Amino acid sequence: MSTQTPESFEWTDLDRRAVDTARLLAADAVQKVGNGHPGTAMSLAPAAYTIFQKVMKHDPADPEWTGRDRFVLSPGHTSLTLYTQLFLAGYELELDDLKAFRTQGSKTPGHPEYGHTAGVETTTGPLGQGAANAVGMAMAARYERGLFDPEAPEGTSPFDHTIWAIVSDGDLEEGVSAEASSLAGHQKLGNLVFLYDDNHISIEGDTATALSEDVLKRYEAYGWHTQRIEPTADGDVDVPALHAALEAAKAETGRPSVIAMRTIIAWPAPTAQNTEASHGSALGDEEIAATKRVLGFDPEQTFEVSDEVLRHARRALDRGAEAHAAWDKKIAEWRTAQPERAELFDRVSKGELPEGWQDALPVFEEGKSVATRAASGKVLQALGPVLPELWGGSADLAGSNNTTIDKTSSFLPKGNPLPEANPYGRTVHFGIREFSMAAEMNGIALHGNTRIYGGTFLVFSDYMRNAVRMSALMQLPVTYVWTHDSIGLGEDGPTHQPVEHLASLRAIPGLNVVRPADANETAIAWAEILKRHATDPAPHGLALTRQGVPTYAPNEDAAKGGYVLADSSTEVPEVIIMATGSEVQLAMAARDALEAEGTGTRVVSMPCVEWFDQQPAAYRESVLPAAVKARVSVEAGIGLTWYRYVGDAGRIVSLEHFGASADANALFAEYGFTPENVAAAARASLAAARA
Repeated sequence: MSTQTPESFEWTDLDRRAVDTARLLAADAVQKVGNGHPGTAMSLAPAAYTIFQKVMKHDPADPEWTGRDRFVLSPGHTSLTLYTQLFLAGYELELDDLKAFRTQGSKTPGHPEYGHTAGVETTTGPLGQGAANAVGMAMAARYERGLFDPEAPEGTSPFDHTIWAIVSDGDLEEGVSAEASSLAGHQKLGNLVFLYDDNHISIEGDTATALSEDVLKRYEAYGWHTQRIEPTADGDVDVPALHAALEAAKAETGRPSVIAMRTIIAWPAPTAQNTEASHGSALGDEEIAATKRVLGFDPEQTFEVSDEVLRHARRALDRGAEAHAAWDKKIAEWRTAQPERAELFDRVSKGELPEGWQDALPVFEEGKSVATRAASGKVLQALGPVLPELWGGSADLAGSNNTTIDKTSSFLPKGNPLPEANPYGRTVHFGIREFSMAAEMNGIALHGNTRIYGGTFLVFSDYMRNAVRMSALMQLPVTYVWTHDSIGLGEDGPTHQPVEHLASLRAIPGLNVVRPADANETAIAWAEILKRHATDPAPHGLALTRQGVPTYAPNEDAAKGGYVLADSSTEVPEVIIMATGSEVQLAMAARDALEAEGTGTRVVSMPCVEWFDQQPAAYRESVLPAAVKARVSVEAGIGLTWYRYVGDAGRIVSLEHFGASADANALFAEYGFTPENVAAAARASLAAARA
């Protein structure tokens, strides 16, 4: 889609009419369903239209086109800002979809949802995360360029594109946007543009209730390029000034850009404009009719779209086809010049893994004590050379998380003083910004053509939780590396010792929590996560130990989520002990004691209950026979997960309170995580099963 330069910029009566059509479609849609957010969609219509029709490179006929720019609507409550532009530009939305706004099964839900509506790049959901998603997309775009076309001069590569995001006062008040914006400035993400809708209105009234800082000075301090545009004399968006600012932001490639655009919410509604009521309530029939009169529309009509306006707006399809064809030519030339990189691009874009990649996976010596965090680090370093699309890092805990895939290559911009700095580097330094790290990872996954992971301590998953929830909601193949997974981290004490976290994370639908028992299970888990990237995309959280744990012989059934690690000496086990992570060794020691007493005991390692639950019923029955009622679970966290597995006669060895600052072994002993206590729980379960 060819963009207009400031010198060639045209704004015709049909453009103005299309914008006014979008304003009134938003008002009518909210009025019809009786709820929603009309005001911002009305005032933002000129800006969104300018981006979609005059500036952004996109193809409505192919919303997944690799060469497209990306658009993020961070204030998702104003979803009609996006829906009206998708409709006008010729995406899959039609007028009936706008009429079905916020109704069951429609393509126009209250907040835009990724994968549900063509042209929606992300489910921004709660405020602030869309801004961080956009930062992640900009990071991914740079890494993608480094994978496939790093030597191309600036602006000449088929992998050069811009990330456009509309952000609101609410987004910029949320801390996650500050975290992400700080990183974006540090990374000098010159492919990122924020358009800040400075409308001075929040639900509680004028933003003076809670916000008085100079936002642009804050962003200047972050290292961003800043601009401000004021409204016209009558209160509308100054479109030529906006267009010039957007083009200037796009031209600024050495740093991210933010444009503060003063708007009047619900403009030009005669009495509703500039009111908090217009933010989240229908305007009412009389106000909408009055607004239509102001704009020269028929007040008796609803959802009015003239054929002339629609034909004019849907010229976006022609411009998109033209831009796509030009890109196809450029990518064909690139393929001829770079056949090996073209082969890599084809593999990566399909989500496929290279031939023989599993040969790189380490196999760990049986009997050796290895922390699973250390094993994970060995896996990453082994996979790095064969999977160039795999990259990631940590929230300033790489030395503890073992998340450094390449010590000689850090994802840092030109001009950074560190010797390993490389704008296309493998290792990401997210900084102490856990929430934005997770939201940025979502943006990276949404952008496509790379595989991302990020690490921190398991207890800090609390900081990240809403972004992890969004990972699951969108079913994004991101991998969280959560280490220091229990009271086993010892002296740092209860503030850093996760207790409720495993169970609470397992409560998130669609998130797979993987807590491997040893080094070999860790390698198998990583392999399974990588295999599922394209075939069964979902977020995964690896919960890994700080302390060393015994290494067992590798068993590929670990990829099924649960398997028989050590079987009973009897044909049918009398008791089954299930365990995860560092507690599997306790189950194995308890089995030895019980078997010595003549009690047939099976140990089941259950690294991932979600994977196990996905297995066929016959396999699950073979591991946990329904006839065996005596069961014990062992996990150093609250026992919530395990009630459905142990049954009425079962016993749960768990931790139902916070930890303490003490040596890890002392804590495990004090809280009953010993072979003796596990064996005692098994005997109690046997007695209950026989009663």
